[in-house]
Amino acid sequence: MKNSRYPLLYQINTRVWLTELSSRLRRPATLDDVPDSELDKIRDQGFEWVWFLSVWQTGQAGRAVSLSQADWRRDFAGTLPDLKDDDIGGSGFAITSYTVHEKLGGKEALKRLRERLNQRGLKLMLDFVPNHMALDHPWVSDHPEYFVQGTDLELQLAPQNYTRLKTKAGSMVFAHGRDPYFPGWPDTLQLNYANPDTHKAMQGELMIIADQCDGVRCDMAMLILPDVFERTWAHRPQPFWPEATSRVRGKYPGFLFMAEVYWDLEWTLQHQGFDYTYDKRLYDRLRDGRPAAVRDHLKAASEYQERMARFLENHDEPRAAAIFSKEVHKAAAIITFLSTGLRFFHQGQFEGHTKRISPHLIRGPVISADKDIQEFYQRLLEVLRNPVVHQGQWQLLQCDAGWEGNWTWECFICFSWQNEKDEPLLVAVNYSSNQSQCYLRLPFKNLKNRSFRLSDKLSDIAYDREGAQLTEHGLFLDMAPWQAQVFSFSEIKQTASVR
Repeated sequence: MKNSRYPLLYQINTRVWLTELSSRLRRPATLDDVPDSELDKIRDQGFEWVWFLSVWQTGQAGRAVSLSQADWRRDFAGTLPDLKDDDIGGSGFAITSYTVHEKLGGKEALKRLRERLNQRGLKLMLDFVPNHMALDHPWVSDHPEYFVQGTDLELQLAPQNYTRLKTKAGSMVFAHGRDPYFPGWPDTLQLNYANPDTHKAMQGELMIIADQCDGVRCDMAMLILPDVFERTWAHRPQPFWPEATSRVRGKYPGFLFMAEVYWDLEWTLQHQGFDYTYDKRLYDRLRDGRPAAVRDHLKAASEYQERMARFLENHDEPRAAAIFSKEVHKAAAIITFLSTGLRFFHQGQFEGHTKRISPHLIRGPVISADKDIQEFYQRLLEVLRNPVVHQGQWQLLQCDAGWEGNWTWECFICFSWQNEKDEPLLVAVNYSSNQSQCYLRLPFKNLKNRSFRLSDKLSDIAYDREGAQLTEHGLFLDMAPWQAQVFSFSEIKQTASVR
């Protein structure tokens, strides 16, 4: 379903994917080697957006840090027991230039890939990292004033947050990029948004990116908000995002901005030009397994929810198949991806992969697909190709107790999708470890004197119900722990008797 209100996005780990292609081709693969058949498959699954992670040029300084950090290497070895130095490419977020990495085929290869995507109705998303640059970015020498600088005392007291580098003006102390709650990222330098010239320079970088794709995912977008920047660096900058997003859309109408954002700052960034913002709160509440908290989260205003990017995993989070049991994984996926907003999937998620691949690595482990998870996602994607979940109206539904004293109605998360043309859908999830019962209040009118069939899109099971009973009591549900059902709701036409 193209140009939908609630599109599907597929994230690809570009360098790892090309390493796999290189192994099959027995030569270095570039973006030109991404098979048309794979792009066709992504299109046929119903996706509108493809995010190619880590395509930009990185440098040797960042890779050297990745190779030398003992704790990082332990993490890498947990992913690749046969880890070699050649597997460590350095972080894709320690960028030296917003030009396509030479090993990926350069700017022309990306241009051709974008054309192939667009021919299939797919749009290209790339990274923008507003908070920091690589240690060996040319600006370090040419424009050191673009970065937050430190003192010898700060370097002595907090060596994890500062480093000394040579510039054309001599040796200087720079701050590593960081957020206010963790030590600095040692392969990066913090950009200084208190300097208006840094604003102009970063707007220029964003314009360079916008010429090469259809949208950007902005890494840790909240870090350069005035309040956050001031809390971290004791200097208050002017807002960056309103002017930057407006300037890009002035030249590239329809350009899409998606923010990685935490700390309840989603609404702030939505009002500063972002089309979609990460919904980490929903993800965390699903991980906690608290249905009441999930239900409360889904009660937020529709204009806020419709601009959330819903996910169960990405390159920063653990694999869903590793942290959720299989049944919880399925239940959480139904809630996540059948709610409003952008539906955000990660390469390997459909196969039930269990090992997260760090953005520092350019090779991933060989993992067999989980057939059960694979079949589940095939059914879910089929549901997501239904126009009603892209252009329809979503509504959270009320659940009542199955009988007096039965508290298990609180375990349900139920909602509906409706529009004027398509059959409505009912989504019911018992998000708990116990058998649960409830009466579900239906949002449909004029049910009396009619019969209806509820067909579960996840299991091919169907139930016939009388409209009068549905009107009086609601739909009775008795569901197993973590069970999820997605019902199409259609009238059973009465056949006239023949005399």
